[in-house]
Amino acid sequence: MITKKGRAGTYKRMKGGFSAFIPAKLPPNPPIQYDNVLRDLLSRADRAIARLDGVLGVLPNPELFVAMFVKKEAVLSSQIEGTQASLQGVLEFEANLIPSEDIKEIKEVVRYVEAIDKGMKMLKTLGRFTIDLIKELHYTLIKGTRGSSKSPGNFRTSQNWIGTPGIGIKNATFVPPPPERVPELMKQLIDFIEGDEEIPPLIKAGLIHVQFESIHPFLDGNGRLGRMLITLFLYKENILNYPILYLSYYLKKNKCKYYNSLMKVRNKGDWEQWLKFFLKGVIETAEQSTASAKRIIALKEEIEKRLSENKVFSVYALDLLKLLFEIPIIHTGDIRKRLGISRETANQLIKLFNRLGIVKPIPGKKRYIRYVFEDYINIIKEGVD
Repeated sequence: MITKKGRAGTYKRMKGGFSAFIPAKLPPNPPIQYDNVLRDLLSRADRAIARLDGVLGVLPNPELFVAMFVKKEAVLSSQIEGTQASLQGVLEFEANLIPSEDIKEIKEVVRYVEAIDKGMKMLKTLGRFTIDLIKELHYTLIKGTRGSSKSPGNFRTSQNWIGTPGIGIKNATFVPPPPERVPELMKQLIDFIEGDEEIPPLIKAGLIHVQFESIHPFLDGNGRLGRMLITLFLYKENILNYPILYLSYYLKKNKCKYYNSLMKVRNKGDWEQWLKFFLKGVIETAEQSTASAKRIIALKEEIEKRLSENKVFSVYALDLLKLLFEIPIIHTGDIRKRLGISRETANQLIKLFNRLGIVKPIPGKKRYIRYVFEDYINIIKEGVD
């Protein structure tokens, strides 16, 4: 019989009358037990990711699809932490419109997008995870946001805890390890990430996420960064050709179960129940993303058919359609600059797209009117707002 007590770590009594959790080194000891349910979920998750990667390969511009999904993930991951920004608000901000939402909250989402982009670039350059990479991601994530005063890019030097505001550390839901243990624990985590243990990558991603959240190395942004690491790890391991698998919608929808599952690992050493929950999320998320990609392909084909039926064969019209998948809220200045055409041609194109119902004008300014590619945005933001 497997003894699970202390398998994920132990609680240590600290000065001040509270107990802090000290995570054990990964991989778990005793090792993960693969029953029939866990094996089946792992197999289904692998197939779901393969299908997602396959459908991305036939998208007209997969990078643009990925960029929009990163924005969606940024919104959802931030919403888990209480940020109220919407995808529409972020797109309006990027289009230089004045959003109706709190600009500070929108900036938190924008920083998340920047951090994902930086992570991919650094992984391509370094080829591996490092402590400096993690710190750089954190700095990018919270610089210029409400967390700016909480040592961006630096491991915490004070004790933090998780719980209802005002209850105090003694009544906290969870107390991570003391600050002096953080550098050592993070080094152990990096060693595990870069280790050569024969562990399926999806299982390893699930272990990494819990360990990072248990260490809680920063004063702010741990949840967002911990979720980001799942995708960046799978991208780095070439499980994903594009960084497209984002679990925040699943975790937001199952928020209580998510937090309870993390605590079952810490308190009971039950890694297996967490991994089953995690893999279900991978399957659900991959299938939803695959469905969205297929809907985008169908949307593009339907619009191309509409253009053809209306005898619109201009190469500029097709170029504008491609541009709309990159900039779904657009004005004629964008079109003119990006397509290298005259103001008159840009105006004619956008009016044509408006007449055919491809875009709609955003009410408000009479000058510098923005047009929105609403059908595309609706596919992307499903489940967000």
